[in-house]
Amino acid sequence: MREILRLAIRNIREHKSKSLIIAFFIIFGSAIVILGNSFMESVNRGLEKDFRSNYTGDIAISVVPPKGSVIDIFTMSSASMAITGQIPQIPGLTDREKIEEILAETDGIKNQTKLVSAQVFITMSEDEVDLGAIINNDNLEITDLPVAVLFAGESSSYFDMFPGQKISQGTYPSATGSEVLLDERIRNGYQRTYGKPLNVGDKVLVLGANTKGVIREATVSGFFSPANQYSAMFQCVYASPDLARAFADLTYGAALEETLPDNIDMSISELSEEDLFGSDDDFFNIDDDDSALLSSESLDFNNILGDTSLRDELNQVDQGSWQFILLKCSNPRQMNSMVAELNAKFQQAGINAQAMNWKAAARSYTSSVEGIDIFFNVLIIILAIVVFFIIMNTMIVSVIERTSEIGTMRAIGAERKFVRRLFFAESLILTVGTSLIGTVLAVIFSLIFNSLNIAVTNEIAKMILGGGQLYFSLTPQIIISTIFICGLVGILSNIYPVTSALKITPLKALSKGSE
Repeated sequence: MREILRLAIRNIREHKSKSLIIAFFIIFGSAIVILGNSFMESVNRGLEKDFRSNYTGDIAISVVPPKGSVIDIFTMSSASMAITGQIPQIPGLTDREKIEEILAETDGIKNQTKLVSAQVFITMSEDEVDLGAIINNDNLEITDLPVAVLFAGESSSYFDMFPGQKISQGTYPSATGSEVLLDERIRNGYQRTYGKPLNVGDKVLVLGANTKGVIREATVSGFFSPANQYSAMFQCVYASPDLARAFADLTYGAALEETLPDNIDMSISELSEEDLFGSDDDFFNIDDDDSALLSSESLDFNNILGDTSLRDELNQVDQGSWQFILLKCSNPRQMNSMVAELNAKFQQAGINAQAMNWKAAARSYTSSVEGIDIFFNVLIIILAIVVFFIIMNTMIVSVIERTSEIGTMRAIGAERKFVRRLFFAESLILTVGTSLIGTVLAVIFSLIFNSLNIAVTNEIAKMILGGGQLYFSLTPQIIISTIFICGLVGILSNIYPVTSALKITPLKALSKGSE
Protein backbone atom coordinates (compact mmCIF):
# COMPACT_ATOMS: atom_id res chain seq x y z
CA MET A 1 0.00 0.00 0.00
CA ARG A 2 2.86 2.36 0.81
CA GLU A 3 4.36 1.69 -2.64
CA ILE A 4 1.06 2.52 -4.33
CA LEU A 5 0.79 5.82 -2.45
CA ARG A 6 4.39 6.75 -3.34
CA LEU A 7 3.82 6.02 -7.03
CA ALA A 8 0.48 7.87 -6.97
CA ILE A 9 2.08 11.04 -5.57
CA ARG A 10 4.89 10.81 -8.14
CA ASN A 11 2.41 10.43 -11.00
CA ILE A 12 0.40 13.45 -9.82
CA ARG A 13 3.56 15.56 -9.85
CA GLU A 14 4.54 14.35 -13.31
CA HIS A 15 1.15 15.24 -14.79
CA LYS A 16 0.89 18.73 -13.31
CA SER A 17 -1.28 20.34 -15.99
CA LYS A 18 -4.09 17.81 -15.74
CA SER A 19 -3.77 17.61 -11.96
CA LEU A 20 -4.15 21.41 -11.73
CA ILE A 21 -7.29 21.35 -13.90
CA ILE A 22 -8.91 18.76 -11.66
CA ALA A 23 -7.67 20.54 -8.52
CA PHE A 24 -9.19 23.86 -9.61
CA PHE A 25 -12.67 22.42 -10.06
CA ILE A 26 -12.51 20.43 -6.82
CA ILE A 27 -11.32 23.46 -4.81
CA PHE A 28 -13.96 25.72 -6.33
CA GLY A 29 -16.76 23.15 -6.05
CA SER A 30 -15.99 22.08 -2.47
CA ALA A 31 -15.74 25.71 -1.28
CA ILE A 32 -19.10 26.57 -2.88
CA VAL A 33 -20.80 23.51 -1.40
CA ILE A 34 -19.39 24.16 2.09
CA LEU A 35 -20.32 27.85 2.07
CA GLY A 36 -23.79 27.18 0.68
CA ASN A 37 -24.60 24.46 3.19
CA SER A 38 -23.15 26.56 6.01
CA PHE A 39 -25.37 29.49 5.04
CA MET A 40 -28.51 27.32 4.93
CA GLU A 41 -27.48 25.79 8.27
CA SER A 42 -27.25 29.26 9.82
CA VAL A 43 -30.66 30.20 8.37
CA ASN A 44 -32.36 27.08 9.71
CA ARG A 45 -30.69 27.32 13.11
CA GLY A 46 -31.57 31.01 13.50
CA LEU A 47 -35.16 30.47 12.41
CA GLU A 48 -35.61 27.51 14.74
CA LYS A 49 -34.12 29.26 17.75
CA ASP A 50 -36.18 32.41 17.18
CA PHE A 51 -39.55 30.78 16.65
CA ARG A 52 -39.23 28.08 19.30
CA SER A 53 -38.16 30.67 21.87
CA ASN A 54 -40.60 33.46 21.02
CA TYR A 55 -43.62 32.36 18.97
CA THR A 56 -44.41 28.69 18.40
CA GLY A 57 -42.80 26.86 21.30
CA ASP A 58 -41.69 23.31 20.51
CA ILE A 59 -45.15 21.93 19.72
CA ALA A 60 -48.44 23.53 18.65
CA ILE A 61 -51.84 21.82 18.90
CA SER A 62 -54.73 22.86 16.64
CA VAL A 63 -57.83 21.32 15.13
CA VAL A 64 -57.33 19.01 12.16
CA PRO A 65 -57.74 21.29 9.11
CA PRO A 66 -60.23 20.47 6.36
CA LYS A 67 -58.94 18.38 3.48
CA GLY A 68 -56.77 20.48 1.18
CA SER A 69 -56.04 23.06 3.91
CA VAL A 70 -52.99 23.69 6.07
CA ILE A 71 -52.92 25.41 9.47
CA ASP A 72 -50.07 27.17 11.21
CA ILE A 73 -50.22 29.68 14.06
CA PHE A 74 -50.52 32.58 11.60
CA THR A 75 -53.15 31.53 9.11
CA MET A 76 -55.03 28.71 7.44
CA SER A 77 -54.32 28.31 3.74
CA SER A 78 -56.25 26.29 1.21
CA ALA A 79 -56.49 25.75 -2.52
CA SER A 80 -59.70 27.80 -2.62
CA MET A 81 -57.80 30.95 -1.62
CA ALA A 82 -56.48 31.36 -5.16
CA ILE A 83 -60.03 31.13 -6.54
CA THR A 84 -62.08 33.09 -4.02
CA GLY A 85 -59.39 35.46 -2.75
CA GLN A 86 -60.73 34.94 0.78
CA ILE A 87 -58.47 34.04 3.70
CA PRO A 88 -59.99 31.12 5.63
CA GLN A 89 -60.48 31.61 9.36
CA ILE A 90 -58.53 29.44 11.80
CA PRO A 91 -61.14 27.42 13.73
CA GLY A 92 -61.10 27.13 17.49
CA LEU A 93 -60.26 23.96 19.41
CA THR A 94 -63.46 21.97 19.85
CA ASP A 95 -62.18 19.36 22.33
CA ARG A 96 -59.97 21.54 24.50
CA GLU A 97 -60.87 19.92 27.83
CA LYS A 98 -60.13 16.42 26.51
CA ILE A 99 -56.86 17.67 25.01
CA GLU A 100 -55.82 19.14 28.35
CA GLU A 101 -56.60 15.83 30.06
CA ILE A 102 -54.25 14.04 27.66
CA LEU A 103 -51.56 16.69 28.15
CA ALA A 104 -51.80 16.29 31.92
CA GLU A 105 -51.11 12.57 31.52
CA THR A 106 -48.16 13.12 29.15
CA ASP A 107 -44.64 13.28 30.57
CA GLY A 108 -41.98 15.67 29.28
CA ILE A 109 -44.03 18.88 29.00
CA LYS A 110 -42.21 21.79 30.63
CA ASN A 111 -44.58 24.70 29.86
CA GLN A 112 -47.86 25.21 28.07
CA THR A 113 -50.05 28.15 27.13
CA LYS A 114 -52.93 28.96 24.79
CA LEU A 115 -53.10 31.30 21.80
CA VAL A 116 -55.53 33.17 19.57
CA SER A 117 -54.20 34.51 16.28
CA ALA A 118 -55.61 36.83 13.61
CA GLN A 119 -54.51 39.25 10.91
CA VAL A 120 -55.35 42.91 11.40
CA PHE A 121 -54.85 46.42 10.02
CA ILE A 122 -54.21 49.39 12.33
CA THR A 123 -55.71 52.75 11.40
CA MET A 124 -56.61 56.09 12.96
CA SER A 125 -59.56 56.27 15.30
CA GLU A 126 -60.67 59.89 15.06
CA ASP A 127 -60.83 60.49 11.31
CA GLU A 128 -62.24 58.68 8.32
CA VAL A 129 -59.44 57.02 6.38
CA ASP A 130 -59.41 56.25 2.66
CA LEU A 131 -57.71 52.85 2.65
CA GLY A 132 -57.79 52.68 -1.13
CA ALA A 133 -55.76 55.88 -1.43
CA ILE A 134 -53.23 54.55 1.08
CA ILE A 135 -52.79 51.22 -0.69
CA ASN A 136 -52.38 52.95 -4.07
CA ASN A 137 -49.85 55.44 -2.71
CA ASP A 138 -46.66 54.79 -4.72
CA ASN A 139 -44.54 56.44 -2.04
CA LEU A 140 -45.39 53.72 0.47
CA GLU A 141 -43.83 50.28 0.50
CA ILE A 142 -45.95 47.28 1.42
CA THR A 143 -43.94 46.97 4.64
CA ASP A 144 -44.85 50.57 5.56
CA LEU A 145 -48.52 49.69 5.95
CA PRO A 146 -49.57 49.01 9.56
CA VAL A 147 -50.66 45.45 8.78
CA ALA A 148 -49.87 42.97 11.54
CA VAL A 149 -50.34 39.53 13.02
CA LEU A 150 -52.41 39.79 16.20
CA PHE A 151 -51.52 37.44 19.05
CA ALA A 152 -53.37 36.99 22.30
CA GLY A 153 -52.17 34.43 24.79
CA GLU A 154 -53.51 33.08 28.01
CA SER A 155 -52.77 35.91 30.44
CA SER A 156 -51.49 33.69 33.24
CA SER A 157 -48.92 31.80 31.17
CA TYR A 158 -48.22 33.28 27.74
CA PHE A 159 -45.65 35.96 28.59
CA ASP A 160 -44.07 33.63 31.15
CA MET A 161 -43.46 31.18 28.31
CA PHE A 162 -42.40 33.88 25.82
CA PRO A 163 -40.77 36.66 27.87
CA GLY A 164 -38.44 37.98 25.19
CA GLN A 165 -40.33 41.09 24.05
CA LYS A 166 -38.32 44.25 24.73
CA ILE A 167 -40.87 46.84 25.87
CA SER A 168 -39.62 50.31 25.00
CA GLN A 169 -42.67 52.22 26.31
CA GLY A 170 -45.77 51.37 28.31
CA THR A 171 -46.82 47.94 29.56
CA TYR A 172 -48.32 44.66 28.46
CA PRO A 173 -52.04 44.84 27.55
CA SER A 174 -54.48 44.09 30.34
CA ALA A 175 -55.98 40.61 30.59
CA THR A 176 -59.40 42.07 29.75
CA GLY A 177 -60.49 45.16 27.87
CA SER A 178 -59.37 46.65 24.58
CA GLU A 179 -55.65 47.36 24.80
CA VAL A 180 -52.91 46.59 22.29
CA LEU A 181 -49.14 46.35 22.60
CA LEU A 182 -47.66 47.40 19.24
CA ASP A 183 -44.44 46.44 17.49
CA GLU A 184 -42.20 49.49 16.98
CA ARG A 185 -42.27 48.72 13.24
CA ILE A 186 -46.05 49.22 13.28
CA ARG A 187 -45.58 52.54 15.04
CA ASN A 188 -43.12 53.68 12.37
CA GLY A 189 -45.39 52.42 9.57
CA TYR A 190 -48.39 54.15 11.11
CA GLN A 191 -46.54 57.46 11.21
CA ARG A 192 -45.32 57.11 7.60
CA THR A 193 -48.76 56.08 6.39
CA TYR A 194 -50.90 58.67 8.17
CA GLY A 195 -48.34 61.38 8.86
CA LYS A 196 -49.26 61.48 12.55
CA PRO A 197 -47.38 60.38 15.67
CA LEU A 198 -48.59 57.43 17.72
CA ASN A 199 -48.06 57.36 21.48
CA VAL A 200 -49.03 55.34 24.53
CA GLY A 201 -52.66 56.02 25.44
CA ASP A 202 -53.74 56.93 21.89
CA LYS A 203 -56.85 55.34 20.41
CA VAL A 204 -56.58 53.28 17.22
CA LEU A 205 -59.01 51.29 15.10
CA VAL A 206 -58.18 47.64 14.57
CA LEU A 207 -59.65 46.17 11.37
CA GLY A 208 -59.87 42.42 10.82
CA ALA A 209 -58.11 41.30 7.65
CA ASN A 210 -59.83 37.93 7.40
CA THR A 211 -63.07 38.42 9.31
CA LYS A 212 -66.57 39.62 8.51
CA GLY A 213 -65.91 43.34 8.71
CA VAL A 214 -64.96 43.36 12.41
CA ILE A 215 -63.70 46.73 13.63
CA ARG A 216 -62.75 47.52 17.22
CA GLU A 217 -61.38 50.58 18.91
CA ALA A 218 -58.40 49.91 21.15
CA THR A 219 -56.04 51.85 23.39
CA VAL A 220 -52.28 51.61 22.83
CA SER A 221 -50.82 50.20 26.06
CA GLY A 222 -47.22 50.28 24.88
CA PHE A 223 -44.59 49.54 22.26
CA PHE A 224 -42.01 46.76 22.02
CA SER A 225 -39.14 45.51 19.89
CA PRO A 226 -38.82 41.81 18.94
CA ALA A 227 -36.63 39.63 21.12
CA ASN A 228 -34.42 39.04 18.08
CA GLN A 229 -33.68 42.20 16.13
CA TYR A 230 -32.87 40.08 13.04
CA SER A 231 -36.07 38.02 13.33
CA ALA A 232 -37.88 36.96 10.17
CA MET A 233 -41.15 37.35 12.09
CA PHE A 234 -43.55 39.90 10.60
CA GLN A 235 -44.63 42.84 12.76
CA CYS A 236 -47.18 41.81 15.36
CA VAL A 237 -49.65 43.12 17.92
CA TYR A 238 -50.37 41.66 21.36
CA ALA A 239 -53.89 42.06 22.73
CA SER A 240 -56.20 40.69 25.37
CA PRO A 241 -57.84 37.35 24.46
CA ASP A 242 -61.37 38.80 24.32
CA LEU A 243 -60.33 41.46 21.81
CA ALA A 244 -58.50 38.91 19.66
CA ARG A 245 -61.44 36.48 19.69
CA ALA A 246 -63.60 39.07 17.96
CA PHE A 247 -61.16 39.12 15.00
CA ALA A 248 -60.70 35.34 15.06
CA ASP A 249 -64.50 34.84 14.84
CA LEU A 250 -64.47 32.88 18.09
CA THR A 251 -68.04 33.82 19.02
CA TYR A 252 -70.90 31.80 20.46
CA GLY A 253 -72.61 32.00 17.08
CA ALA A 254 -69.59 30.56 15.28
CA ALA A 255 -69.32 27.78 17.85
CA LEU A 256 -73.02 26.99 17.44
CA GLU A 257 -72.64 26.86 13.65
CA GLU A 258 -69.79 24.35 13.98
CA THR A 259 -71.86 22.06 16.20
CA LEU A 260 -75.05 22.04 14.10
CA PRO A 261 -75.77 18.58 12.61
CA ASP A 262 -75.22 18.19 8.90
CA ASN A 263 -78.82 17.05 8.24
CA ILE A 264 -80.33 20.45 9.07
CA ASP A 265 -81.42 22.23 5.90
CA MET A 266 -80.86 25.93 6.38
CA SER A 267 -81.27 26.83 2.71
CA ILE A 268 -84.03 29.04 1.32
CA SER A 269 -83.57 27.90 -2.28
CA GLU A 270 -87.12 26.46 -2.41
CA LEU A 271 -88.69 29.84 -1.71
CA SER A 272 -89.60 32.06 -4.65
CA GLU A 273 -88.70 35.71 -4.94
CA GLU A 274 -92.33 36.68 -4.35
CA ASP A 275 -92.46 34.55 -1.20
CA LEU A 276 -89.46 36.39 0.16
CA PHE A 277 -90.11 39.97 -0.96
CA GLY A 278 -93.70 40.08 -2.23
CA SER A 279 -94.91 40.80 -5.77
CA ASP A 280 -94.45 43.98 -7.78
CA ASP A 281 -98.21 44.59 -7.48
CA ASP A 282 -97.94 44.64 -3.71
CA PHE A 283 -95.19 47.25 -3.98
CA PHE A 284 -96.88 49.63 -6.38
CA ASN A 285 -100.48 49.21 -5.12
CA ILE A 286 -100.10 51.15 -1.92
CA ASP A 287 -103.19 53.00 -0.76
CA ASP A 288 -103.31 55.89 1.61
CA ASP A 289 -103.66 53.65 4.64
CA ASP A 290 -100.62 51.59 3.63
CA SER A 291 -98.48 54.64 2.93
CA ALA A 292 -98.91 55.69 6.49
CA LEU A 293 -96.86 52.70 7.47
CA LEU A 294 -93.82 54.28 5.83
CA SER A 295 -94.05 57.52 7.73
CA SER A 296 -91.38 58.08 10.34
CA GLU A 297 -94.06 59.03 12.84
CA SER A 298 -95.78 55.64 12.78
CA LEU A 299 -92.82 53.31 12.11
CA ASP A 300 -90.40 52.46 14.92
CA PHE A 301 -87.10 51.98 13.04
CA ASN A 302 -85.29 50.98 16.21
CA ASN A 303 -87.48 47.90 16.51
CA ILE A 304 -87.86 47.08 12.82
CA LEU A 305 -85.81 43.88 13.27
CA GLY A 306 -87.75 42.79 16.30
CA ASP A 307 -86.04 41.25 19.29
CA THR A 308 -82.26 41.13 18.53
CA SER A 309 -81.16 39.94 21.96
CA LEU A 310 -80.36 36.43 20.66
CA ARG A 311 -78.30 37.87 17.81
CA ASP A 312 -76.39 40.06 20.24
CA GLU A 313 -75.68 37.09 22.49
CA LEU A 314 -74.46 34.95 19.59
CA ASN A 315 -72.11 37.75 18.51
CA GLN A 316 -70.48 37.81 21.94
CA VAL A 317 -67.00 36.28 22.05
CA ASP A 318 -66.68 32.80 23.48
CA GLN A 319 -64.40 33.50 26.44
CA GLY A 320 -63.32 29.88 26.76
CA SER A 321 -62.30 29.41 23.13
CA TRP A 322 -58.72 29.12 21.87
CA GLN A 323 -57.20 28.23 18.54
CA PHE A 324 -53.90 26.73 19.74
CA ILE A 325 -52.22 25.15 22.71
CA LEU A 326 -48.44 25.73 22.66
CA LEU A 327 -46.00 23.46 24.46
CA LYS A 328 -42.35 23.52 25.45
CA CYS A 329 -40.67 20.18 26.06
CA SER A 330 -38.44 19.39 29.02
CA ASN A 331 -36.04 17.88 26.49
CA PRO A 332 -36.29 19.75 23.16
CA ARG A 333 -34.75 16.77 21.35
CA GLN A 334 -37.86 14.75 22.17
CA MET A 335 -40.08 17.15 20.23
CA ASN A 336 -40.79 14.90 17.23
CA SER A 337 -41.34 11.77 19.34
CA MET A 338 -43.78 13.70 21.53
CA VAL A 339 -45.63 14.97 18.45
CA ALA A 340 -46.08 11.38 17.30
CA GLU A 341 -47.18 10.29 20.78
CA LEU A 342 -49.78 13.05 21.11
CA ASN A 343 -51.21 12.46 17.64
CA ALA A 344 -51.58 8.77 18.42
CA LYS A 345 -53.45 9.61 21.64
CA PHE A 346 -55.71 12.14 19.87
CA GLN A 347 -56.58 9.62 17.18
CA GLN A 348 -57.22 6.86 19.71
CA ALA A 349 -59.54 9.13 21.75
CA GLY A 350 -61.36 10.35 18.63
CA ILE A 351 -60.37 13.97 19.30
CA ASN A 352 -60.41 16.53 16.50
CA ALA A 353 -56.87 17.78 17.15
CA GLN A 354 -53.38 17.54 15.71
CA ALA A 355 -49.94 18.17 17.21
CA MET A 356 -47.24 19.67 14.99
CA ASN A 357 -43.62 20.58 15.57
CA TRP A 358 -42.35 24.15 15.49
CA LYS A 359 -41.52 23.97 11.78
CA ALA A 360 -45.08 23.02 10.82
CA ALA A 361 -46.45 25.60 13.28
CA ALA A 362 -44.42 28.30 11.48
CA ARG A 363 -45.02 27.00 7.97
CA SER A 364 -45.70 30.49 6.62
CA TYR A 365 -42.02 31.25 7.25
CA THR A 366 -40.27 27.88 7.03
CA SER A 367 -41.78 27.08 3.62
CA SER A 368 -39.84 29.94 1.99
CA VAL A 369 -36.59 28.74 3.55
CA GLU A 370 -37.34 25.17 2.46
CA GLY A 371 -37.85 26.48 -1.08
CA ILE A 372 -34.44 28.17 -1.04
CA ASP A 373 -32.91 25.00 0.40
CA ILE A 374 -34.37 22.88 -2.42
CA PHE A 375 -33.18 25.39 -5.03
CA PHE A 376 -29.68 25.37 -3.58
CA ASN A 377 -29.56 21.56 -3.44
CA VAL A 378 -30.52 21.43 -7.12
CA LEU A 379 -27.63 23.79 -7.90
CA ILE A 380 -25.27 21.56 -5.90
CA ILE A 381 -26.40 18.50 -7.85
CA ILE A 382 -25.86 20.32 -11.15
CA LEU A 383 -22.42 21.48 -9.99
CA ALA A 384 -21.50 17.94 -8.88
CA ILE A 385 -22.55 16.52 -12.28
CA VAL A 386 -20.52 19.14 -14.15
CA VAL A 387 -17.44 18.54 -12.00
CA PHE A 388 -17.88 14.78 -12.38
CA PHE A 389 -17.83 14.91 -16.18
CA ILE A 390 -14.95 17.38 -16.25
CA ILE A 391 -12.87 15.11 -14.01
CA MET A 392 -13.87 12.00 -15.98
CA ASN A 393 -12.98 13.58 -19.34
CA THR A 394 -9.68 14.79 -17.94
CA MET A 395 -8.93 11.33 -16.58
CA ILE A 396 -9.83 9.70 -19.91
CA VAL A 397 -7.29 11.91 -21.67
CA SER A 398 -4.73 11.21 -18.95
CA VAL A 399 -5.26 7.44 -19.12
CA ILE A 400 -5.02 7.42 -22.93
CA GLU A 401 -1.72 9.31 -22.73
CA ARG A 402 -0.47 6.80 -20.16
CA THR A 403 -1.42 3.70 -22.14
CA SER A 404 2.23 2.75 -22.69
CA GLU A 405 2.90 3.23 -18.96
CA ILE A 406 0.05 0.85 -18.18
CA GLY A 407 1.38 -1.64 -20.72
CA THR A 408 4.87 -1.50 -19.21
CA MET A 409 3.51 -2.13 -15.70
CA ARG A 410 1.45 -5.05 -17.00
CA ALA A 411 4.44 -6.43 -18.94
CA ILE A 412 6.70 -6.53 -15.87
CA GLY A 413 4.08 -8.43 -13.90
CA ALA A 414 1.71 -5.83 -12.42
CA GLU A 415 -1.79 -7.22 -11.99
CA ARG A 416 -4.95 -5.42 -13.06
CA LYS A 417 -5.78 -4.98 -9.39
CA PHE A 418 -2.49 -3.13 -8.78
CA VAL A 419 -2.99 -0.76 -11.74
CA ARG A 420 -6.60 -0.06 -10.71
CA ARG A 421 -5.57 0.70 -7.12
CA LEU A 422 -2.81 3.00 -8.36
CA PHE A 423 -5.20 5.15 -10.39
CA PHE A 424 -7.80 5.18 -7.64
CA ALA A 425 -5.12 6.24 -5.15
CA GLU A 426 -4.06 9.09 -7.45
CA SER A 427 -7.68 10.22 -7.76
CA LEU A 428 -8.36 9.94 -4.03
CA ILE A 429 -5.21 11.86 -3.06
CA LEU A 430 -5.97 14.57 -5.60
CA THR A 431 -9.67 15.03 -4.77
CA VAL A 432 -9.37 14.75 -0.99
CA GLY A 433 -6.27 16.95 -0.87
CA THR A 434 -7.79 19.69 -3.02
CA SER A 435 -11.12 19.49 -1.19
CA LEU A 436 -9.18 20.15 2.03
CA ILE A 437 -7.72 23.24 0.38
CA GLY A 438 -11.25 24.27 -0.63
CA THR A 439 -12.37 23.73 2.97
CA VAL A 440 -9.60 25.98 4.29
CA LEU A 441 -10.56 28.71 1.81
CA ALA A 442 -14.23 28.37 2.81
CA VAL A 443 -13.34 28.63 6.51
CA ILE A 444 -11.22 31.74 5.91
CA PHE A 445 -13.93 33.38 3.82
CA SER A 446 -16.65 32.60 6.38
CA LEU A 447 -14.58 33.97 9.27
CA ILE A 448 -13.97 37.22 7.39
CA PHE A 449 -17.62 37.49 6.33
CA ASN A 450 -18.99 36.73 9.81
CA SER A 451 -16.71 39.38 11.34
CA LEU A 452 -18.37 42.05 9.17
CA ASN A 453 -21.79 41.48 10.84
CA ILE A 454 -23.70 42.02 7.61
CA ALA A 455 -27.49 42.17 7.94
CA VAL A 456 -30.42 42.97 5.64
CA THR A 457 -33.07 45.38 6.85
CA ASN A 458 -35.76 44.83 4.21
CA GLU A 459 -38.66 43.02 5.89
CA ILE A 460 -39.58 40.95 2.85
CA ALA A 461 -35.95 39.83 2.39
CA LYS A 462 -35.81 38.89 6.08
CA MET A 463 -38.91 36.71 5.73
CA ILE A 464 -37.54 34.99 2.60
CA LEU A 465 -34.09 34.41 4.11
CA GLY A 466 -35.40 33.35 7.51
CA GLY A 467 -33.79 36.30 9.27
CA GLY A 468 -31.85 39.49 8.68
CA GLN A 469 -28.39 38.54 9.88
CA LEU A 470 -26.21 36.91 7.22
CA TYR A 471 -23.51 34.54 8.39
CA PHE A 472 -22.05 31.09 7.76
CA SER A 473 -22.37 28.33 10.33
CA LEU A 474 -19.73 25.71 9.54
CA THR A 475 -20.19 22.33 11.18
CA PRO A 476 -17.97 19.22 11.16
CA GLN A 477 -20.79 17.32 9.48
CA ILE A 478 -20.83 19.73 6.51
CA ILE A 479 -17.04 19.59 6.10
CA ILE A 480 -16.76 15.80 6.44
CA SER A 481 -19.68 15.11 4.08
CA THR A 482 -18.27 17.50 1.45
CA ILE A 483 -14.82 15.89 1.54
CA PHE A 484 -16.41 12.43 1.38
CA ILE A 485 -18.51 13.41 -1.66
CA CYS A 486 -15.46 14.88 -3.41
CA GLY A 487 -13.50 11.67 -2.85
CA LEU A 488 -16.44 9.59 -4.07
CA VAL A 489 -16.79 11.72 -7.23
CA GLY A 490 -13.06 11.29 -7.89
CA ILE A 491 -13.25 7.49 -7.55
CA LEU A 492 -16.41 7.16 -9.67
CA SER A 493 -14.98 9.36 -12.42
CA ASN A 494 -11.98 6.98 -12.65
CA ILE A 495 -13.95 3.76 -13.08
CA TYR A 496 -14.71 4.12 -16.80
CA PRO A 497 -11.31 5.30 -18.10
CA VAL A 498 -9.30 2.83 -15.98
CA THR A 499 -11.58 -0.08 -16.91
CA SER A 500 -11.22 0.81 -20.59
CA ALA A 501 -7.41 1.03 -20.35
CA LEU A 502 -7.14 -2.33 -18.61
CA LYS A 503 -8.94 -4.01 -21.50
CA ILE A 504 -5.91 -3.32 -23.70
CA THR A 505 -3.35 -6.14 -23.71
CA PRO A 506 0.22 -5.32 -22.56
CA LEU A 507 1.62 -5.99 -26.06
CA LYS A 508 -0.88 -3.65 -27.71
CA ALA A 509 -0.30 -0.99 -25.06
CA LEU A 510 3.49 -1.12 -25.61
CA SER A 511 3.11 -0.97 -29.36
CA LYS A 512 0.77 2.04 -28.99
CA GLY A 513 3.35 3.80 -26.89
CA SER A 514 6.12 3.26 -29.45
CA GLU A 515 4.12 4.77 -32.32
